[in-house]
Amino acid sequence: MTPPKPKARPDRVSLLKYMRLFRADILSAQPAKLYRAWMAEFRTPFFRSYLVNQPALVRRVLKERPDEFPKSERVGEGLRPLLGNSVFLTNGAAWKRQRRIIDPAFEGGRLKDTYPAMWDAALACVERLGGRTGNGPVEIEEITSHAAADVIFRTLFSIPIEHEIATRVFHEFRAYQRTQPILNLAAFVPLPRWMPRFHRRRTRASARVIRTLITELTAARMEEIRAGRAPDDLATKIMTTVDPETGDRFETEEMVDQVAIFFLAGHETSASALGWALYMMALYPEWQDRVAKEAAVLQTGAFAEAGRLRVARDVFRETLRLYPPVPMMVRETTCPQQMRDRTAPKGSQIVLSPWHLHRHERLWERPDEFDPARWHTENGKTCAREAYIPFSEGPRVCTGAGFAMVEGPLLLALLCRAFRFEAVEGREPVPVAHLTVRAKDGIWLRVVPREVRG
Repeated sequence: MTPPKPKARPDRVSLLKYMRLFRADILSAQPAKLYRAWMAEFRTPFFRSYLVNQPALVRRVLKERPDEFPKSERVGEGLRPLLGNSVFLTNGAAWKRQRRIIDPAFEGGRLKDTYPAMWDAALACVERLGGRTGNGPVEIEEITSHAAADVIFRTLFSIPIEHEIATRVFHEFRAYQRTQPILNLAAFVPLPRWMPRFHRRRTRASARVIRTLITELTAARMEEIRAGRAPDDLATKIMTTVDPETGDRFETEEMVDQVAIFFLAGHETSASALGWALYMMALYPEWQDRVAKEAAVLQTGAFAEAGRLRVARDVFRETLRLYPPVPMMVRETTCPQQMRDRTAPKGSQIVLSPWHLHRHERLWERPDEFDPARWHTENGKTCAREAYIPFSEGPRVCTGAGFAMVEGPLLLALLCRAFRFEAVEGREPVPVAHLTVRAKDGIWLRVVPREVRG
């Protein structure tokens, strides 16, 4: 059985047709040749775009010359109403300053400090799902979204998802996601900065509500810090960290920008990956049983136990390979660049596609198959170094990568220990990508308590 994969489009389509396909789904808007090409060029009347899969080119863009390939401004056009000038959208000196303040909160020692909150959120997820069994198939992405949001709020602000503001942010963010904010005209057509971006009314409204709620949380935390009674969580750590070069700290408005991207990146991507991981468990019950058996090591909620989840970690890594939450990343050339046998002019869009790189037919053995054991083969080890970038790579690697690789296997292990997940005939999910890789009509699974089935 091969895991679901979106159908590719014909090799040649008009720009108008491509925009329509792109609006429906980023993945199925791409031709099949990208799964075997080292590079592909796409021309529009406004700019040139180059998708690169060759490991040497990917390495040059992300690791060797990152300053020559800053993040494309077009990526942020649709997201800026929510994210402002967050670390996800900035470049240059502004981005470096933000990372100097943010990165210490996610260093190894801090991850251990956040683990108890992660553990509590995972147990709460198991309890919530237990109340949903026995009533037919469960839409599992709703469960994973709730769990991932709970992790973010507990680790960032020391509040559970049941907190009034946390609940409102969660539900408003789901409404925001449905507006497809990244599909903005300026992503295709270069517009002058003075020209209005014409974001959808629903997108602007949801972004405004989310930022208002986050501002309320952030301002309250500022007061707690001044009063000396703030909890020692990620928000406090970030808001009290001083930039070693400038002596600055984040003020409330800038912290709101960062919290918005933490929620977008930390909640949305984790929810996507965990949802697909549980579907893989339903398709491959032998791996599900191995994960459930291994989860017996989780007894006390001690951080050291998480390091023993080797099978769950391999399963989660393999899920991230097949269904990378962020399927494409876009950089922009600051000067002409020689890319294989072509010269990419200044201002070209350089697309890095984890979705295609992770399934590349000239790199991976059996690229479309689910096989967590591949990480212990020579091919798997080589590709892990050269063709595996679910969290990006280089200076702009995701700050929360280590966080995600503890959270994902932990939730997966506890859920598989408590329940058996079974596929529903006739309801195979279809992967689509807007903000992240999700299922077109959700992921529906039968969920059976293990103590009942044995």
